[in-house]
Amino acid sequence: MDRRGFIGSTGILAAATLARPTLGKPLASIPVAIDARHSTGPLYPGPLHHVWEECAGSDRAAITMRESWRHDLDRWRNEVGLKRVRFHGILNDELGVDTPTWLNAGKPTPNFREVFEVYDGLLARGVAPFVKLSFMPKALASGTRTFGFYNGNVTPPASMEAWAAFITTFTRALADRYGIAAVRNWPFEVWNEPNLPVFWAGKQADYFDFYKATATAIKNVDAGIKVGGPSTSGTQWIAEFLAFCADNNAPVDFVSTHCYAGDAQGPIFGPAQHRPQNSVIPDAVAQVRQRIAATRFAGLPLYLSEWSSDSPAMIAHVISGCLPHLQAMSHWALSGSYEEIGVPDFLLKEGDNGFPAMFRGIARPSFNTYRLLHALGQTRLAGEGPVLASRRADGGVAALVWNLADVPQAMGLPASTMVRKVTGDAKRLDIRIAGAQAGAIAHVRYVDETRGSPMPAWRAMGAPQYPTVAQIAALARISQPSAPVAMRLGQGGHLSLDLPPEGVALIELA
Repeated sequence: MDRRGFIGSTGILAAATLARPTLGKPLASIPVAIDARHSTGPLYPGPLHHVWEECAGSDRAAITMRESWRHDLDRWRNEVGLKRVRFHGILNDELGVDTPTWLNAGKPTPNFREVFEVYDGLLARGVAPFVKLSFMPKALASGTRTFGFYNGNVTPPASMEAWAAFITTFTRALADRYGIAAVRNWPFEVWNEPNLPVFWAGKQADYFDFYKATATAIKNVDAGIKVGGPSTSGTQWIAEFLAFCADNNAPVDFVSTHCYAGDAQGPIFGPAQHRPQNSVIPDAVAQVRQRIAATRFAGLPLYLSEWSSDSPAMIAHVISGCLPHLQAMSHWALSGSYEEIGVPDFLLKEGDNGFPAMFRGIARPSFNTYRLLHALGQTRLAGEGPVLASRRADGGVAALVWNLADVPQAMGLPASTMVRKVTGDAKRLDIRIAGAQAGAIAHVRYVDETRGSPMPAWRAMGAPQYPTVAQIAALARISQPSAPVAMRLGQGGHLSLDLPPEGVALIELA
């Protein structure tokens, strides 16, 4: 099912389907090699950019003012190192930015009181906005078509000149309040998925003209502010967008697009192509980078401003595959305070829980995977196999390893299925760490559907639809990565780890 198609579903809760090895069956072995002898290796020279910490996505602007959402954000900032948050609706009528009301006698003027409260709240928690300009204020809209539970207007402006004047006022207001030096570090992304009618009522040409007018208005305030697009679903319109910018002198500082593992593959790769879901996002991102390289904008930063997975090993695999091609990734979404298509009638459930990585402080395996990734250093070490290896500033080695499984992902619609199907077997990772001494102690932390997951404890509580406050607090405590296990390396820096399907493990060596 597709969130973008705005289709909901209901059903009877069913138990999650998990693949488990047959008792007594020997585990298949996966070789993993890590070279800890050099700060850079022949396969991966240079720094390890934590692109997964650059941004995370979240529903809409108004929801960021809720206490529960802000508590979830605090954990993302403190435990994952999150730098920015991207969300819909900073211009929604519910924030009153340019909206006819009784207070203004139906004659609105720009009103940024709630905008400032939203952005003040982010900055007070140590994160910055990823400014996504949407949706259309009623006073500027050409129509009445809306998206979502919160009725964001998705029509083009009635007057491009009036829209550009509003964006100029908006940008100046941000610069005046927060300082131009800060605002220059906030990416300004123009709209959301304009290739989908559910989000944009105009045509491609309308969006391109809209983009130029918006980007030009922003640059007229300050040329140093970064602006980009096209923020399309399924990595579409990239070549056309950049050709338009080149032919029409439209400013562009970065390219942004979206991809989900469950997206229809025909529009991305062609009708005869088919890839496993684990490969869709890395392959699509590599393809986008090639398309950018074929233009005069080669080298522009690429932001994957929406993607997601609820599988620990898939998260690690996708990030590893995307690293050579982009500068930022934004997981959708950071919090279960999420109402894009309605208010969920559960906190946790069996099967697909949607893409939020946390529900009222209850961490899911996806969030705990990001916690392990955050422990990696800033220098990448050479590695072969399912591994992302690094050296930290203190000289220690930190490496994430994983056992990739087939876990079908929804096409963006959260909580659409009642069964979570995992196809795969437990594997034994045969790890060799060149340069490590025999007898050295490694500390290992695990995340999978049992360790670092709230689900076993939630089931033991009777699978409550509405957990009590005490139960929520208990689940938040329980849903932490497992305590580190001390393991002694064998000859040649050998370490053997058994991982269930889709499990990940962080290995740390002083």
